[in-house]
Amino acid sequence: MPETMLLIQMALLLLVIGAFAGLLAGLLGVGGGIVLVPAFFYAFQTLDYGGAELMQMCLATSLATIIVTSVRSVLSHNKKGAVDWQILRTWAPGIVIGAVIGMLTVSSLRSNTLQAIFGVLALVIGLYMGFGRSEWRLGQAMPKGAIRAALSPVVGFLSVLMGIGGGSFGVPLMTLYNTPIHRAVATAAGFGVLIAVPSVIGFLFVGMDPATRPPLTIGSVNLVAFILVIAMTLITAPLGAKLAHAMDPKPLKRVFAVFLVLVALNMLRKALMG
Repeated sequence: MPETMLLIQMALLLLVIGAFAGLLAGLLGVGGGIVLVPAFFYAFQTLDYGGAELMQMCLATSLATIIVTSVRSVLSHNKKGAVDWQILRTWAPGIVIGAVIGMLTVSSLRSNTLQAIFGVLALVIGLYMGFGRSEWRLGQAMPKGAIRAALSPVVGFLSVLMGIGGGSFGVPLMTLYNTPIHRAVATAAGFGVLIAVPSVIGFLFVGMDPATRPPLTIGSVNLVAFILVIAMTLITAPLGAKLAHAMDPKPLKRVFAVFLVLVALNMLRKALMG
């Protein structure tokens, strides 16, 4: 059995991570996953849980928390009539297919490779958050036919490779195709459910080396991290949402973009060194 002190440290660290992720999700409308994955990675490394499957567990556990937060978010947005169910229905099959392919890809890659992928994609998201403009457009309506068939699996695939929900790729995509931002945020929460549910079901059957996995890990999903983070995000996300209405989140979004770029560069550095 692991030392009690180590478990207490792990619990405290995860509570702080969950609180921070929930606050950011509520305040900036970014999914907690973009914070949770690197936070899990550094926390478990600090606690001496490493190995070739560490990043796999961080992605899988982050996606497990996204099931709860996304379902809650969709229900909340739906009460206000903000979810575009037409987009959700038509994009669902492709997103689910992409998520399953993403899960199979993650389960076959080593931690270093997944770190590098996360670093590159987080860098792209950070730069878009910092320099993207709300008036940028690729089209006047969400694409259909071949373009939708190509783009929808990419959203699911890339999101699973980063352990994130629908917000980081779904919101920019929908706004670039002229979907109002509030509708895009609400609908992207639905993307999160479509991404997280099939991938987490798969990850529950992807085993880890018993010597390097933390206690209470089923497949690649760590239950301790899942429960503690969910408990904290349910408390802090509403606080973040209240703060967002009380202040201008744009400057904060730029600060977060800088933070995300630094996290991405550090993840890339670790991947190259490891």
